[in-house]
Amino acid sequence: LLAAPMSSIMVLMVTLIVTLLNLGLPGDFIVHWAKAYIIAWPIAAVTGYLVMPMARRFTQRVVTLIDGHA
Repeated sequence: LLAAPMSSIMVLMVTLIVTLLNLGLPGDFIVHWAKAYIIAWPIAAVTGYLVMPMARRFTQRVVTLIDGHA
């Protein structure tokens, strides 16, 4: 469940900034940005869902190493 809202917020910000950098602020900016968001978010959500278990294991290993050397 975490992957969906996290990827949504990240994609919102990235597509907003990249669309702004690429197009400036034309009259149809929102349409271009929304199209980029709608295409990118499902890809990011699925990727996040698939990568989350690996990221958790990696994070746990790093935390264990840090705690072991503290």
